[in-house]
Amino acid sequence: MSATMLRPPRNQADPRAVPWWTVQWLILMVPVAGAAVAAYCILTDRPLWLGVVVAVFAAGCLALALVAPRAAYRVERWEVTDQAVYTRKGWMTHTWQVAPMSRIQRVDTARGPVQRLFGLADVTVTTASSAGAVKIEALDHELAAELAERLTAITQATPGDAT
Repeated sequence: MSATMLRPPRNQADPRAVPWWTVQWLILMVPVAGAAVAAYCILTDRPLWLGVVVAVFAAGCLALALVAPRAAYRVERWEVTDQAVYTRKGWMTHTWQVAPMSRIQRVDTARGPVQRLFGLADVTVTTASSAGAVKIEALDHELAAELAERLTAITQATPGDAT
């Protein structure tokens, strides 16, 4: 019996993931920052100290929207071998997900409307695990299609009952 050692995954998301993730963060953070500013203007007597707090909060929201995608791009990795699909995510706590080929039940690709604008797609590998699917995010859409085909072929050729 041989032990398989997993090295850190080698592949990153497509570089176009950074602007796509930035758009996603801005869609979330601009309304949050705007609501804070609106609440300050409408619901208070506008004390200066609270205005400073709201301004810092709004600036922090926008800074987070610009910094978080770049940080995620630096740490998120994925790899597919003949034995498994695995990903590593997380800034402070690295989370690894590993799906052995013999446990794969489904391979799906998804492209949302904003992803299509950036030419990106996600690949989701569903297993018999209660931990959930392994998701490889923000790949070039052609690479995602090729990866789905490759995973399907490897899975079909791998002995096991996928349960």
